[in-house]
Amino acid sequence: MNYSSDKTRQYIYISLLCAQGVIIGLIERMIPFPFAFAPGAKLGLANIITILSLYTLPVSESFLLMMMRLILTSLLGGTMSTFLYSAAGAGLSWIGMLLIKQLGNKHVSMIGISAAGGILFNVGQLTVASWIAGSWTVMLYMPVLSFIGILAGIAVGIIANFLFEHVATLSRLRFEFKQPKKRTQA
Repeated sequence: MNYSSDKTRQYIYISLLCAQGVIIGLIERMIPFPFAFAPGAKLGLANIITILSLYTLPVSESFLLMMMRLILTSLLGGTMSTFLYSAAGAGLSWIGMLLIKQLGNKHVSMIGISAAGGILFNVGQLTVASWIAGSWTVMLYMPVLSFIGILAGIAVGIIANFLFEHVATLSRLRFEFKQPKKRTQA
């Protein structure tokens, strides 16, 4: 394959992941909150796509995917405030998971990275909520959301791990995009 067909294949893969993430996110918004003691908490199933991108795409494309998914999901089923909360949570979560992933598989598993992402997502959202409310007392909600974020992150990590073990294409892509491609003339 030449360079342009590899790039095209990569863009198609990013588009498919983005579409899946948007659909999962929109469906998840329709599900009633499963945690009565924590209003607003959700499982974050669309973060499966973020984990998949962190393990199968270069950093720039993973970031692009996260931003596209965030913008499309907000445009299709959200408001400006949901965009602000989601952007802060997704951005902080993505940066944190990327940094923790750099420690390597010997030190942190995919499940651990996902659990950290769940906590960081909540930190980002509560930071924006504190800024909007003009009070840091919103952060008192952090222990409850951290517990739920850890549980949801573990669930998302288990699902992503399962997908990598049982979907051959993902296993191949996990290592294929890590190697820089050499340009060849067609």
